[in-house]
Amino acid sequence: MATGRHVPRKRFGQHFLVERGVIERIVAAIDPQRGEHIVEIGPGLGALTAPLLERVEHLHVVELDRDLSARLRERFPAERLAVHQADALRFDFTALPAPLRIVGNLPYNISTPLLFHVAAAAARCVDLHFMLQQEVVERMVAMPSGPEYGRLSVMLQYRFRLERLFTVPPDAFRPPPKVHSAVVRLYPRPLPELEATDEARFSTVVAKAFSMRRKTLKNALAGLVSESELAGLGIDPGGRAQTLPVAAFVTIANRITQQRT
Repeated sequence: MATGRHVPRKRFGQHFLVERGVIERIVAAIDPQRGEHIVEIGPGLGALTAPLLERVEHLHVVELDRDLSARLRERFPAERLAVHQADALRFDFTALPAPLRIVGNLPYNISTPLLFHVAAAAARCVDLHFMLQQEVVERMVAMPSGPEYGRLSVMLQYRFRLERLFTVPPDAFRPPPKVHSAVVRLYPRPLPELEATDEARFSTVVAKAFSMRRKTLKNALAGLVSESELAGLGIDPGGRAQTLPVAAFVTIANRITQQRT
């Protein structure tokens, strides 16, 4: 697919997917079905939009670029494609029909905050399929004690089961990015599986624990939970955040919430 007259805008992190084989592989992974409610983030020139519309009756897209939004409206009829010219970081995904499937080639310059934003709509989603910078996907799926395991890993794995699908080389895009990309699938976890009684406090615990990776838990979480309380929960106060599974962070947060209520 050619980029036509549109000049990719660096401020929007625009890298347009053009490799037909990669496009077909992504659509096959999504496996869209007629009647499903699907929203695409950052459709750009419609590389995924067109094949998705061959499989579904109606599609929502969220596109920040005004020119690209206009091109999409010209190319596809309104009864098939609803174009939301908006910033995906501020878009209310919960306002779309559920159950919802979210897909997209996410702008790499805002991928992490965008992942946190869409996670808030997890309860209304069937699944999510994203193409991201490979480094970000490695952090998303990282396991405890691994070098990439951190706040992003914990916060996303709390809400989702994640599956890394395949990598995509830079030459699949125009202009080519300087990094490799990867496609990842996210399945929302059932709420009772890992449930923080106060999710804001859970987020605070995770953020503080990873704020200085070399700090022990007793020091990183000082003021929130004591050394003896950590030990009472079966958690080594001298350990570090990157060694703890997601469930342990939930346990710590729930203990703090219990104490304060």
